[in-house]
Amino acid sequence: MIGNIHKITKRNLLKGIPWRFGPNWPGQRCKAKTRRGTLCQRPAKLPVGRCRLHGGASTGPRTKDGLKRLVESKIKHGRFTKSEREKAKQIAEKRRKIQNELKELESWFVDYGHLEKNWRKDWGKL
Repeated sequence: MIGNIHKITKRNLLKGIPWRFGPNWPGQRCKAKTRRGTLCQRPAKLPVGRCRLHGGASTGPRTKDGLKRLVESKIKHGRFTKSEREKAKQIAEKRRKIQNELKELESWFVDYGHLEKNWRKDWGKL
């Protein structure tokens, strides 16, 4: 019984494939070349005439005008301007210094017996 249902399901899935995207299909095909050297048979959806698998990644803007637009689009809200990036770098450097000082203090407290070596595990129990 189960094998029969499987055959029926498979037959229903395969129904209509010859005329859905068969050789007489009037739509545009993907123009990408496959590894075998033949053209891809999938329907093209993108404006570049490629299917969703062969759309290709953008290489980004190449002209000076295009690069200028890209830079302007990246800094229009002010978070990524040069001055803001410099501030973020300074803040990150301060944080690194503070973290290093805290590590040194922690090791000093552990070395002189003010804290146990595994004090962090017991922190929630206090």
